[in-house]
Amino acid sequence: MKRLFDIAAAAAGLFVLWPVMALLALAVRLESPGPALHWSKRVGRGNAIFAMPKFRTMRTDTPDVATHLLPDPERWITPLGRFLRRTSLDELPQLWSVLRGEMSVVGPRPALFNQDDLVALRTRAGVEKLRPGVTGWAQIHGRDEISIAEKARLDAEYLQRMSLVLDVRIIAATLGQALRAKGVTH
Repeated sequence: MKRLFDIAAAAAGLFVLWPVMALLALAVRLESPGPALHWSKRVGRGNAIFAMPKFRTMRTDTPDVATHLLPDPERWITPLGRFLRRTSLDELPQLWSVLRGEMSVVGPRPALFNQDDLVALRTRAGVEKLRPGVTGWAQIHGRDEISIAEKARLDAEYLQRMSLVLDVRIIAATLGQALRAKGVTH
């Protein structure tokens, strides 16, 4: 049931949002040199690495680490990138990953390939068996503001409580937070 929901939601989202996504891609290309999309190496289901698309929000010479680990993160983020991150519009290309089956609409946010601490905690809790999500339970409980340990705990809680009703609640909360730009530190 979850996979059918993911396919329907991703297909509908891509169909409705393609004009917005095309305009955002053009804006990213016009603002700074480099591709419109950044393909980030992420940890997926079964701890397999996959390439996750996002609209590029940083300069092309940015080191490949979590934003909070960068020295002076603001130096690397483009002006349009700040807006895209605050509104979560940089995440829209991930609907393609949902359609392909690499991600789900709701699940634990995919860790970066080098976030060994988060991957280890999730694996210990059995969370690695889930498809990562465009949004998730931990995402709506603090996003960038909570610790790695708290993210893993909330991901494990989601695994235990998973249901279509909970997923709909998480999607609604995510939309509300995106409109208020809540929980984004960079």
